Amino acid sequence: MTARCGFCALLKRYLAHRGIPFTEVDIDRDPAAAAQLERWTGGYRTVPTVLIGGRVLVNPRGPEVLAALEPSTLES
Repeated sequence: MTARCGFCALLKRYLAHRGIPFTEVDIDRDPAAAAQLERWTGGYRTVPTVLIGGRVLVNPRGPEVLAALEPSTLES
């Protein structure tokens, strides 16, 4: 996430409204996180990017995150 990311704010509200915990990392303030993000996205700084059970979701919508949190999805 970044402070200027509107899609990040939307996803945070979506998750918070549903009581889903998350860890927020600001890539503008954390160079190591920014470097990891670039490795995951092929050199881009696309946010939001979400890591769930070893799976990376780049610019996901809320329902996509919910689907990735399903137990059957996490087991694969």
